[in-house]
Amino acid sequence: MLSLKDNKLDKYEIDGKVTRIQYESQKEHSFFEIYKSYETALKNAGFKILLTLDKTNCGANLSEQLYIGEFNGLNALSGDNVKPDYRDGQFAYLSAKKKIDDKDIYIVVYVTYFKEPLITFDAIEVQSMDKGLVSVKDLETNITQNGHIAIYDIHFDIGKSAIKPESAKTLKNIAQYLNAQTNKKFIIVGHTDNTGGFEANLKLSKDRADAVKNELVSKYSVKSEQLKTFGDGQTAPVATNSTDKGKAKNRRVEIVEQ
Repeated sequence: MLSLKDNKLDKYEIDGKVTRIQYESQKEHSFFEIYKSYETALKNAGFKILLTLDKTNCGANLSEQLYIGEFNGLNALSGDNVKPDYRDGQFAYLSAKKKIDDKDIYIVVYVTYFKEPLITFDAIEVQSMDKGLVSVKDLETNITQNGHIAIYDIHFDIGKSAIKPESAKTLKNIAQYLNAQTNKKFIIVGHTDNTGGFEANLKLSKDRADAVKNELVSKYSVKSEQLKTFGDGQTAPVATNSTDKGKAKNRRVEIVEQ
């Protein structure tokens, strides 16, 4: 997904089910007509428009930034298919969002020309997590009764181990509990869903566990000798990996009492 930051394109990653439709339209439909029809339809359906871009506010190299260069990924397409006709420079991008039931629905529309008007439509469904922010009381109750607790509020980008800033409150609560239990030792265990290779998931889960330990020690004064780390990869699911909701439950960090 794209946003504008300091008048430059920036991106943020979202994780969910992606449905892509790409098609060519007939020439009798103008570029403006196609683009505005999507914008109007999304507004009428209750979507919030997050961002609109065209040559007036983004410059003539939108397709290189969005699809060919640094913003490839979810929206990656062949450069031969998405380069706009620079004779008129007609191209545009919009993103929108709406919450439906327990899902955040993101829509991304990119309109350009390749012989005929070319429309790329992405719908991304992001499942909301059932669990709320973990508290010190949750940690104490679950670890006392079950010997471990699954944490869902430590966030990472897809395939990466760097901890995202919105994880700070959860890490602070974990540190508060650990610092009150200095006579006990714990294992931080990383878990993934089954997306990607087996060995890659083992490494990713261990890297994420290591990142959590490093954050707790370096920022919240937890004693390093109190913690060990382990990566379980995809080997210990708590739900089916055949659904997005199940995958979301399997991606977690657990605190286990030694």
